[in-house]
Amino acid sequence: MTDRRPSSATLHAPTSPFAEGAVVGVGSLPHRDASAAAAFAISEFDIATIPTLPNLSPAETMLGQAIVGRAGLDLADDGSIEVADREAPAASDLGAGALIDAAGFAGFRAFLDLAGKIRFDGTAVKWQFVGPVTLGVALHRAGLATPVAFELAQATVRSALVELSAVVTAALPDSPQMVIIDEPWLVDLMSPGFPIPPDEAIDRMSGAMAALPATTLSGIHCCGASDIATLLASGPSVVSVPVSDELLDYAGYLTRFLDDGGTIAWGVLPTGGPVPTRPDRAWRELSDLWCGLVQRGCDPVQLRRRSLVSPECGLASHSVSVARGIARLTGDVGKRVKDQSAATRFALGA
Repeated sequence: MTDRRPSSATLHAPTSPFAEGAVVGVGSLPHRDASAAAAFAISEFDIATIPTLPNLSPAETMLGQAIVGRAGLDLADDGSIEVADREAPAASDLGAGALIDAAGFAGFRAFLDLAGKIRFDGTAVKWQFVGPVTLGVALHRAGLATPVAFELAQATVRSALVELSAVVTAALPDSPQMVIIDEPWLVDLMSPGFPIPPDEAIDRMSGAMAALPATTLSGIHCCGASDIATLLASGPSVVSVPVSDELLDYAGYLTRFLDDGGTIAWGVLPTGGPVPTRPDRAWRELSDLWCGLVQRGCDPVQLRRRSLVSPECGLASHSVSVARGIARLTGDVGKRVKDQSAATRFALGA
């Protein structure tokens, strides 16, 4: 990798727990024991990641959490949303502050309970919730008219982000938070027939993240190939995407994003198909991608310093032992990023 000369601002960038190869989870874990999942989430990632547990309950799925307490909305057997009354979708029938106590948040509660017991406050934490575009698509597919579906999705996501953020802050007031909205449907955003145009998707994602406190690092995760330019236009501080050569097409956008202080969570370990037993291929693919980005003008120091590593997607489809193996292989890649970043600082006197 041929380095361009870094700027003084790059060399002396402020430290952050969300940087330099720190390992973060994507969210879902395979556990059926919420307490065991909480222990896994804290012990296996550098940035403790509050888990969702879809194998424990359908209410712990991404869409299941979103419709908790909303009369007239149910989960079908295939995990999709069913709407009982298409003309009058119900507001939440939960009282203020009751979301965390509802079905679908056992993993969340177990994490905060364990964090309190081990005096975890002050350590970085990450959590996630479905994004308004993906929820809107699900409601639209369930039969709601497009405007109704996406307005309901926007209100639901904003309300949940505000409430869950307050819960985490109350339990861990000194812990920096990273909050990610999960938007798997961004992979189809540019396809003909998508229910909303890209500019509306940008506004809705931006509006959702704006509901969070200014001190929270907010971002977007998409587990497939998506239009990075559109994703970045919504203003995230973090983007979470799988490592892919397709990202080279967006080198200019990613360079500006990093230069402006953004962070990229690189999905380095595949979660579908055969699971690797060594980190070498994942590290090589990440290194090759970084070399390509540097050749297109990206600052190599920024790449190392403003990078997190993660599995590509959640781990719920695997056994607990396989999930642990994936997390630890991801950690091996993260260690190599940390070592390179430290070596760069030493060589440049930063």
